[in-house]
Amino acid sequence: MITQPFGKTGRQITRVGLGGEGILRTHGQSSQARSVIREAIRQGFGYFDSARAYAGSETYYGSVWGTEPAARQKIFQTSKSASRDRAGAWQDLRQSLANLQTDYLDLWQIHDVRTEDDLKQIESPGGALAAFLEARDQGLIRHIGVTGHHDPAILTRAVTNWPVDAVLLPVNPVEGILGGFLDGTLPAAKRKGLAVIGMKVLGAGYYLQPGLGTSAEELIRYALAQPITVAIVGCSSPAEVETLAAVGRDAEPLSGQEQEEILGRFRPYVRRLAYYRGVV
Repeated sequence: MITQPFGKTGRQITRVGLGGEGILRTHGQSSQARSVIREAIRQGFGYFDSARAYAGSETYYGSVWGTEPAARQKIFQTSKSASRDRAGAWQDLRQSLANLQTDYLDLWQIHDVRTEDDLKQIESPGGALAAFLEARDQGLIRHIGVTGHHDPAILTRAVTNWPVDAVLLPVNPVEGILGGFLDGTLPAAKRKGLAVIGMKVLGAGYYLQPGLGTSAEELIRYALAQPITVAIVGCSSPAEVETLAAVGRDAEPLSGQEQEEILGRFRPYVRRLAYYRGVV
């Protein structure tokens, strides 16, 4: 599978990765979740996404890494904390490591930064950012990231001002129309040499509705046409993992003309399709 440098970290990452949604954002589906994770390993995925907020995703991963520690050492495991204070973030990290049955995270992300108040809380003396820096100093995490899909101006400020190594943001035709994340946050991240992770590539499957005439392959190729490091997609079956892997291995990103065509299909419905945003 094609790999790319993960920002300035020195790591190489496959250009597609397993998202933490899909079957992983459930409870009580251990067998199905493990089959998806193991298929992603078999297909050569390097990036595995998770979060404290994603239902049983961490424990599903842990049930695999606990029995296959060699596989864990070969991949890039991430998780996220939405806590805004130092103590809460530390509690989240301890729980994440226990759930994942690992002693470190390759990337720990400050999750879902939306508002001015979020910024102030996180970067205050007792804020979550202090925990992230301490955890990196202690070797419990390798790299720090920030995520957001609500307000591109807020996420851009976090990218610009915080000592992060990566940003996770939405990458799909909606963003190509609205602007903000792809023409604001993403260039700011690239100027700092950060890794850029694309999420909401399929709009949680919402962008596959018949009226839009799009396929998963086309939407992934749209994401890969942007200057990102890795596109992550939540999968609900091994077959969906195979589809994602096939695009990651063999497919060319959409051409400029193809991108314009898909934007034309999305444009009449863009306000409705931007369901994850704040006011647009």
